[in-house]
Amino acid sequence: MKAFDALFVKYYKLMVANCYFFLRDEQEAKDLVQVFYSEIWEKRLYLNMEGDIKGYLYRSIQNRCLNLQRKQTTEQKKQELFIQAEREMVPENKWTENQYKQLQDALEDMPVQRREALRMIYFEDKKYHDAANEMGISINSLKTHLKIGLRNLREKLTRD
Repeated sequence: MKAFDALFVKYYKLMVANCYFFLRDEQEAKDLVQVFYSEIWEKRLYLNMEGDIKGYLYRSIQNRCLNLQRKQTTEQKKQELFIQAEREMVPENKWTENQYKQLQDALEDMPVQRREALRMIYFEDKKYHDAANEMGISINSLKTHLKIGLRNLREKLTRD
């Protein structure tokens, strides 16, 4: 017991400082050193220590820090891969076949100019000015077609 107490008192702060050098987190460094000393106590390793104890403690703490960093890096990579796989499996803006069919049906039920206005602005990303010129109508007429067309789509798609 006295040997363990002497080992703890003499080297604890030095081992925490050594651990902090690697982890850059004081609480995590203290926890890691505490677990290390607990294992020394439970396995009664302090009874068999001879020679350069300081070197043994230093190297043991260093190895534990490096192992912890490797483990954290591996966990972080696993999380990133999981998030990436989840995104690939379920794209955020993925339409179901049924929703796409409903949209097509709703567009087909509209007057030709209204449908063309929606197609040019929302599907072809044309500017209002260009779409209005191509359709041969004023920009205000185009905006009216868009406003009514969007309202009709909302009503039709929320009803179904």
